[in-house]
Amino acid sequence: MDDILRFALLGLGLGALYALTAHGIVLVYRGSGVLNFAHGAIGMAGAYVQWELAVNHGVPYWPAVACGVLGSTLLGVLTHLLVIRPLRRASSLARLVGTLAVFIVLTAVAVKRYGDSVQLVPAKLPSGLVEIGGATVSEDRIWLLGIAVVVTAALHTLYKRTLFGLGTTAVAENQGAAASLGWSADLIAAANWGLGSALAGLTGILIVPVIGLSVTGLTTLLLSALAAALVGRFSSFPVTLAGGLVIGVVQSELTRFGSDVTGLAASVPFLVIALMLVARGRALPLRGTFLERLPALGTGRVRPVPLALAVVTGLLLIGLSSPLWADAITNTLVLSLIILSIIVVTGYAGQVSLAAYALAGTGAFIAGHAAADWGWPFELALLAGVLGTVPIGLLFALPAVRTRGVNLAIITLGLGTTLETMVFQNTDLSTTPGSDGIAVGKQTLFGIDISGVDHPQRYAAVVLVMFVAAALVVANVRRSRTGRRLIAVRANERAAAALGIDVRAAKLYAFGLSAAIAALAGVLTGFRSTSVVFADFASFESITALGLAVIGGVGFLVGPLFAATFAAGTVGARFGDLVLPGLSEWMPLIGGIILVLTLVGNQDGIGREAGKQAAAAERRLLSKRGPKHTDVTQDTAAEVTDGRAEGDKSAAPDVRPTAPSQATHRAPGLPLHVRDLTVRYGGVVAVDGLSFDIEPGRVVGLIGPNGAGKTSAIDAVTGFTRAASGSVRLGDQDVTRLPVHRRAGSGLSRSFQSLELFEDMSVLDNLYAACDRPGPWTYLKDLVRPGSRPLPAHVLVAVREFGLESALDRPVGDLSYGERRLLAIARAVATSPSVLLLDEPAAGLSDDESRELAHLVRRLAEDWGMGVLLVEHDVDMVMSVCDEVVVLDFGRRICVGTPEEVRGDPAVRAAYLGDLSPEEVAP
Repeated sequence: MDDILRFALLGLGLGALYALTAHGIVLVYRGSGVLNFAHGAIGMAGAYVQWELAVNHGVPYWPAVACGVLGSTLLGVLTHLLVIRPLRRASSLARLVGTLAVFIVLTAVAVKRYGDSVQLVPAKLPSGLVEIGGATVSEDRIWLLGIAVVVTAALHTLYKRTLFGLGTTAVAENQGAAASLGWSADLIAAANWGLGSALAGLTGILIVPVIGLSVTGLTTLLLSALAAALVGRFSSFPVTLAGGLVIGVVQSELTRFGSDVTGLAASVPFLVIALMLVARGRALPLRGTFLERLPALGTGRVRPVPLALAVVTGLLLIGLSSPLWADAITNTLVLSLIILSIIVVTGYAGQVSLAAYALAGTGAFIAGHAAADWGWPFELALLAGVLGTVPIGLLFALPAVRTRGVNLAIITLGLGTTLETMVFQNTDLSTTPGSDGIAVGKQTLFGIDISGVDHPQRYAAVVLVMFVAAALVVANVRRSRTGRRLIAVRANERAAAALGIDVRAAKLYAFGLSAAIAALAGVLTGFRSTSVVFADFASFESITALGLAVIGGVGFLVGPLFAATFAAGTVGARFGDLVLPGLSEWMPLIGGIILVLTLVGNQDGIGREAGKQAAAAERRLLSKRGPKHTDVTQDTAAEVTDGRAEGDKSAAPDVRPTAPSQATHRAPGLPLHVRDLTVRYGGVVAVDGLSFDIEPGRVVGLIGPNGAGKTSAIDAVTGFTRAASGSVRLGDQDVTRLPVHRRAGSGLSRSFQSLELFEDMSVLDNLYAACDRPGPWTYLKDLVRPGSRPLPAHVLVAVREFGLESALDRPVGDLSYGERRLLAIARAVATSPSVLLLDEPAAGLSDDESRELAHLVRRLAEDWGMGVLLVEHDVDMVMSVCDEVVVLDFGRRICVGTPEEVRGDPAVRAAYLGDLSPEEVAP
C-alpha cells in the first residue's frame, strides 16, 4: 500500500509538469486557433538556453531560468509573426505544417549544437524527503504540484476575470465581431503565443531534473501534454490540470506494477487521446477563414517516353556510381516512397496522418520475421510485409471515420509512438539473439544477388524499379473513379456523402494504400543490410516526412523526388558535401528553413512549379510540330501538369447533340413518403411531426419564416442529422436508418444552401464524382488500369440544360455565382435521383436567373419524371412552379395545399406577417 501511495505522489509531480505544458498549448490554441506541434521543441529550446547559461557561462540559476523562459517567449512570438500570421489565409494543413516546420528547425539546431545524448541536471527545488500517509517521497514533487496549482489558478482568473481574458474569448468566438469592438486578433494571438511559449520554457526547465536534458525527451513530452489538453477540451485550465495529474499517476503506477510490459506506461497518453477523440467524435473547432484553400493537386498524367528515358538514365547512373552514391540514391528513393504514401492519404484524401514511419516499421517488422523465422525468400517476405501492413493501416484509419484534421494528426502520431515503444523498442520482439535487430541475411531476387552490403548498385536499381511501380499505381488512382472519390472526400465530406460516396470506405482505402506504400519503403530500408534495425523507424520522423511532402507538393507525384533531396543521407546531401564539405550535417536545418519559406511563399510546393514548366515546354513543342501532332496520350509516367487548365483537354466529353443524349431522361419513378418527422437539438424542437408526400413528376414547395425548420427537414430526410425520428420511405424501401450515402444511392439527392461544391476540382470532375458508380472491384482495378467512360447521356443532357457546356474544363473557383448555383443543381441531377431536394437554389440570383431556374425545376419534374422538394424564400417562384406547397412555422406544418389554397390560408398570413408584403400574400 505504501508503494502505491509513493508512486501516486511521484506521479502527481510528473502530471503537474504535463499540465503546465498543456496549459501552454491551450493558451496558444485559445489565442490563435492553432494547435502548436512545436510546443515541446520551444520548451526544449528554453531548457537548453537555461542550461547553457548556467553550466557553460556561470550565470546564477534563477537569472538563467528567467533567460530560458524569455527565450521561449521570444520564439513563440516569432513563430506567430513569421510563420503563422502569413498563413492565416492558407489551408488548415498549411498552418499545422507551419508549426511542424518550427519543430524541425528547432530540433535540428539543438541536435547540431548539443547532440541527442541525455544530460543529467541536478534539481534546484528542495529535494529532501517528506513522509505523507506513511509513504516517503521527494519534496520537489510536492513543489511541482504546488506550482502547477498556483499557475492553474492564476490562468483561470486571468481568462475569466480580466479584459485580456475576455478579449481572447471574444476573438476565439468571432474575430470579426471582436474587431468591431476594438480587439486586435493579431495582438491577442501574439500575446497568447508568448505566454503559452513561456510556460513551455518553464516546464522544460522544471522537468529536466526528472527526465534528463535531451532533445528527444523534451520534444516527445508533447503527446502527454496534448492528452491533458484534450481532457480539458482546450479551454478549461482546472480540468486540464486534473487530466495531467491523472495521466502522471497512471503512468507512475504502471511503471511500478506493469514494468514487465514494455512501453505500457508510455502508451497512457495515447490511450487518453484515443478515448477523448473517438468518444467525442468531432474535430476541434479550428479557426478558419472564408478565403482559405486546400493545396493544389496534380492530374496524375504520365508520359511513357519521358518515363522510359528517366528510368534508363537512372539505371545508368546507378551502374556507374560508387557504393556511397548508390547508398545515397537508395536513401533518396526510399524516402520518396514514404512521401508518396503521404501524398495518397493527405494529398488526395485530405487526412492528416503522422504515422508513415510507424507503418514503414511495421512492414519491415513483418517481412523481417517472415525471412528470419520462416526462411521466406526476399520476394515473399516483401509481399508479406506490404500486404500484412494494410490491416494495420486500416486500424490507423478507424479514428479517421470520426475525426479529421489536427485531431487525426494527434491520434496517428500517438498510435505510431505507441507502436514504436511497445513493439519496435521491445528487444524480445525486434531483435534476433546475437544481432542488433532481426537478422535477415543477404538478399537475392529471383536468384540474383542484390545484397545492399555486397552490391549496393544492384540494390539501388531494385529500389528504383519499386519506386517507379508505386508511382505508377498512385498515378492510376489519381486518374481513376477511385481518385475522384478520394478528392471529393478531401474537398467536402458532406457533399461527397450526398452524392452517394461512401466516405468511410474512401478513407479506409486511402489509409490502406498509403500503408502498403509505406511498408514497401520500410522493407526496402530494413533489408538493405543483413539486419532490420528499428532505430530507422522513429515515429517522430513522420513529422519531418510530412514537412518534406509539403516542400515537394503534397498533391504532385514528382514532389517526392524533389523533396527527398533535402534530407540527410540523400543525393542532395552528397551534392551539398561536394559543393561545401560538411553541408550534409546541416540538411535537417536547411530542410526546415526551406519548408517555412515554401509555406509562406508557395504552399503548393516544388511539384506544381515543375508541372507548369513541363506543361509549358510541351505546348511549345506541340506548337512547333503542328496540329497533326496534338493528340497527346494521357498514359505517361511522370506528372507534368496541375490540371486541365494547364492543357489537359483530352478527357472532356463530347457534349454535341447525339441520338442517345437527345432523348429525354426519365428518372426512376419512386415516390417519397415522410411521416411524423421530428428533429430535436437538445431542448429545441426544430421540426415537429412533419408529414408529406412527393410523387414522381410533381414539385412540392416547403416554405416558412426564417427558423421554421426547412433545412432541418431536408437534413433529416437525407440523413444528415442524428437528432431525427419518424419514418422516411422511398418507394417500397424504408430508408430511415440508412446512412447518407446509401440514401443517395437509393435515389434521394439534394443540393445545399451553401452550395458545397468541390472547389479544387473542375466542373467536369464535379459531375463525374456524382455520376460514377464504381463496382465492388473498382478499388483494386483502378490500381492497375484507371476506369474511364464518357459522361452518361442524362448528364450530357443536364450539362446542356444548365448551360455548362463551355465551363466543363474550368475550375469551380472561376465560375460566376449564378454558374455555381446551376452546377450545384446539375451535380445533384447527375446522380439520376428519383427525388431531388433543393435547399434555397435561387438564393443570390437575379430575377431573370430565378425565372430561368424555375423553368428548369419544372422541366426536371415534367420531362425527367423526378419528384422535387423545393425549399425557397422566393415565394413568387414557389407559387409559380409548385404543384403543392407545405408551410412550416416553428417546426410544425400549419398548411398544405395548392398554391392558390395556401395563398388564402389565414394561418399562412399570420406566420408570414412581417416577412411578406400584403400583395405577396394576397390571393
